[in-house]
Amino acid sequence: MKKIKVPEITDAEIAFGSITHLPKWSVIPDEFKEHDGNFWTKFISSWFFGSAFAKEKLPFVKAKNGIDDKKAMRAITAILKSYEPKHEHKEAGAAYLMSQWFDYTEKKE
Repeated sequence: MKKIKVPEITDAEIAFGSITHLPKWSVIPDEFKEHDGNFWTKFISSWFFGSAFAKEKLPFVKAKNGIDDKKAMRAITAILKSYEPKHEHKEAGAAYLMSQWFDYTEKKE
């Protein structure tokens, strides 16, 4: 599988949204197209709608080796702020990119 590069996102793209880096629907694996398909789909949906799940899990989301977490989060934010794509495509693409750029490991104490 080809590694997806984290794009540079401008402040204007953060303010108004951008989907220039949103994967095409046909490229996104099916597990990301289901609302509760996996951890990342739940995380993105929670983030988008402002529910507590994403806020509770965020401390356990860590950028993968070689990924700039701030740049990656800006890229996800730009997608979620865009009005251009269908909502389902926006969530699925953002969840897929999260899975490419981040790991989730909740350590029990």
